This record gives sequence, structure tokens and C-alpha cells, in this order.
Amino acid sequence: MRVLMYTHAFAPSMGGVETYVMLLAEGLSTLAVEKHGSFEVTVVTQTPARDMDDSRVPYRIVRRPGHLALAKLVRNTDVIHAAGPAFPPLVFGRLFRKPVIVEHSGYQSICPNGMLLYGSERTLCPSHFLARRYRECIRCNTNDWGWARSVRGLLLTFPRRWLCRRVARNVGPSRHIASRSALPNTEVIFHGVPRATMPTYEKGKNEPVCFAYVGRLVIEKGVPVLLRAASHLAKSGFDFRVRILGDGPERGNLETMSQQLALSDRIEFLGSVPMEKVPEILGRTDAIVIPSVWEEVAGLSAIEQMMRGRLVIASDIGGLREEVADAGMIFPAGDAVALAKCLRRVLEKPETAVELGDTARARALELFNRDRMVERHASIYRRVLQCS
Repeated sequence: MRVLMYTHAFAPSMGGVETYVMLLAEGLSTLAVEKHGSFEVTVVTQTPARDMDDSRVPYRIVRRPGHLALAKLVRNTDVIHAAGPAFPPLVFGRLFRKPVIVEHSGYQSICPNGMLLYGSERTLCPSHFLARRYRECIRCNTNDWGWARSVRGLLLTFPRRWLCRRVARNVGPSRHIASRSALPNTEVIFHGVPRATMPTYEKGKNEPVCFAYVGRLVIEKGVPVLLRAASHLAKSGFDFRVRILGDGPERGNLETMSQQLALSDRIEFLGSVPMEKVPEILGRTDAIVIPSVWEEVAGLSAIEQMMRGRLVIASDIGGLREEVADAGMIFPAGDAVALAKCLRRVLEKPETAVELGDTARARALELFNRDRMVERHASIYRRVLQCS
């Protein structure tokens, strides 16, 4: 079976969507032929290769094709898998009558900015678009985009949603996004990651408890909540460290906030860290904190750390809640005091991190392993092809 996977962003850029597409493409390309049949996978992306050698992966990568080249690729494929409701695969798939599967890793089908965040304050949106409050959609994005682009973004949401309602399948990586998007023909397939080996903890006996954040430094990720929680603990006399791995437009503001809260000796900003060094750094931490203040569709970083047997402390918001469940710690989004209580539990009883980490790994092995994700996608491809 020939599968065309379309993603705007792909390796060497790295993020949740890029990682998911890479893992799915690799998994499909290496499935046991006698059990599943063979899959010929082509990944189409707008990301340039830079220093990446595309010949080293077991699938084909086509970068930045023109419209004619993309049309030819679509015409010669059996199934289209779009990582997000982008217009090129939706339009060409309908034009050539190819079954299209759309994976929803954001809210582009129900929100012009794709984040369900309202205005420059980035407050949670009550879904103005679905409620037909279109003036609110325009008002929401005018400050960042300008009036003309805000109107254009709203107008494009209508055909995008219309097309998503008519694809062969919509796939949500969490029940949350499936419910929020309210699209027909929707199935839930959790993201999956490889079965990682349990890490060897490298902390010395006298090292303080250490927490870590991994991700982009942007407003919606809620890192200020973590800093305020750390301030509460510092004022209570606890000794601990926080490592922040990642970079982004908010880094300067966060570093200034850390200084204002007198946390400079406890908070370490590591910036962008090479992927191969991340496990080593996290091997000296006790828990991963995900303090998001937006409705995360599916936190791939949470799944990755759960698979490694790490305690995950996450906001009770979006898809994070159903991923972590009772295999970690959950606190109300934006509530620094509640997060501080979670961190305090680990500080007062460090063995809690190990106990819940074991529970997290068991949950990840059952629900979030890559083989399960790949096989469920392969099943969808076969079913939609039979019905086409």
C-alpha cells in the first residue's frame, strides 16, 4: 500500500508533530509484511533538509514540492495521511478521489489561530467559532495579525472545516481533541513512542531534589507557573533545583522573573539542548513538570517521560489529564500554589518519584507504545481503502 504523509514541519526541525510523523513513518516502513502487508511511505514536507541525510531513513522524503509535483504524488498514492488539516492534501485528495486521513494535533478545524487561545492575554477560548461568534474570532487575532489577516484567517477556517467533515477519517491523539473538534468519522489513537530502557539515575546521594521542564519557552506552556511555585517552596526553606531545557521568545522574560523571585541559584536555563544529551540531563532529575495553560491536545513529552519511568507533574487541562491520569500528579492549570504542593510531596518524600515513575511506565507500555499506534493506523488505512 502506498501512503503519502503530508506534514508542514518535519526533521531536522523537532517538535511533537515532527516526532510523531517520523515514528509513524518508520513504523509503517518496517511492519512485518506477512502480518500487515507492505507499506510504501512517502513523507511530503515544507521543511528544508539542511544537514539531514534523507537517504538514511527507510521511507522516501520529498521536500518543498510545487503544486504540480504534489498533484502527481497524490495521484500515484493509495492513501493520504495529513498531519493537520492543511489545504494541499485536503484539496488534492478530494480532487483525485483519494481517501484522506487527518490527524488533529491542534485546533485548526475550529479556531483560526489553531490554539483555542483568546486575544493577546492568551486566555482559554470558549470556542467562539463553533458558537458562530465570528466577530470575537476577528477581535481575538487582530492585535497579533492585524485586521486584514485576522479576517482572512477566519474565512479560511470555513473551508478547512468543511473539508475535514468530508474526509475518510479524522484521527485524534486524545479523547479531548476528538470531543472538542466535533467532527464526523473520528477515531482516537494515542501517540506512541519506542519502548525506552529504564534510565540509570546518576544523582549523587547529597544532591538536592531536581525538577525539569522540557519544551519551547512560549506563553502557552505556562513556565511562569513553575517559577511561582518554586518561589513558594524557596520561601518555605526547601532546597531543590529546576532545570529548564528549551528556548523561545519568552526566555528573556522568564530569566528576569527568576531573578526578581530570587531564584537564580535554584533555576538553571539550559537553552536548546542536543537531543542526544537530553536523557543524560534528565537522568539527574526527579520529576518532569508540564505546567501548560492551554488545552494541550496530546503531550508527547509527557508520554516520552512516562515511558522512561519518570514522574510527570502536569496541568489538569486538555489531553494531559487523560494521558497522565493516576500515574502521575495533576494540578489545576495556572495554579502555582497547587503545583507547589505537588513539588513539596516529592521534596518531603523523594521515593514518591520512583514509585509513580514505575506506575507511569506501566501505563505507557500499555497505552502509548509505538507498535500499538502504528498497527492502529495501518488498520485505518486498510479499512478506508476498502471503502473507497
